Amino acid sequence: MPVHLTFPQLAVLTVLAVASIAWLIFVTRILRRSRSGSEARTALPAPPVLPALPRQRQSGSGREAVELTPAERDAFAGLVRQLGGGR
Repeated sequence: MPVHLTFPQLAVLTVLAVASIAWLIFVTRILRRSRSGSEARTALPAPPVLPALPRQRQSGSGREAVELTPAERDAFAGLVRQLGGGR
C-alpha cells in the first residue's frame, strides 16, 4: 500500500479501477454483438407501431406549398435582392 494514500482512498481507487474494467468489458461485448448481428441481418424489420401515438396521414403530393400574396412576393423579392447583394 502506498504511504501517501489512506485506506479509504485506496479502497475507492480499487473500486473505480474494477468498475472501469467491468465497463470496458461490457461495452466491448455490446459492440461485438451489434457488429456480428448487423452482418447476419440483410433487411431491417419494420419499426413497431405505437398505438398511443396518432398516425399521420399523407395528403397531397408530399410537398407543402403556401400561396403568397403580391405584397408578400414583393417583400420576399426585396429581401432576396438585399441578401444577394443586388444580384
